[in-house]
Amino acid sequence: MKKLSLHTRVLTGAVVAAALGAGTFGAMSANASTPAAAPAAAVKADTADRNLQQSTHLTVAAATKAAQAALDAAKKENQRVSVAVVDRDGNTVVTLRGDGAGPQSPESAVKKAYTAVSWNAPTSELVKRLEQAPNLKDIPGTLFLAGGSPVQVKGAPVAGIGVAGAPSGDLDEKFAAAGVAALGR
Repeated sequence: MKKLSLHTRVLTGAVVAAALGAGTFGAMSANASTPAAAPAAAVKADTADRNLQQSTHLTVAAATKAAQAALDAAKKENQRVSVAVVDRDGNTVVTLRGDGAGPQSPESAVKKAYTAVSWNAPTSELVKRLEQAPNLKDIPGTLFLAGGSPVQVKGAPVAGIGVAGAPSGDLDEKFAAAGVAALGR
């Protein structure tokens, strides 16, 4: 058996590693774009199963409609704001930064939306709760300033809309409420 040089062994190893990596990446890409067949146990599960929980989420189209309605309401009053819509779990679904909105406004809008959905209450109401529990403001990802409104279905929060950038929280919250109202149309 012929002994390969160090250079040849290193080069061969690199080619093999690249081929394996490409194959793995291709398999992962294929799995990401093509849903795999559901396991048999998942196929048999139904909504009566006590191990399952259903939840309601806004579609991207509904979240975009609400965000655009809030942005339009602000534009009518010549306010430059950003709007964010988060789902029930606080994940950002849509963020719109209006023309001329400040650089801090997108992040503030997300935090207001997250705060509103987390407590199922407008953030202006939550600001009042800080008097009794000032440490609430230390919870990561929250912002206790007016401008966030929850989106509710049968009284339960399914999303939050946050607006930031107007000169007052009252205006921000008015625009967030316009976004919530657009979902009822």
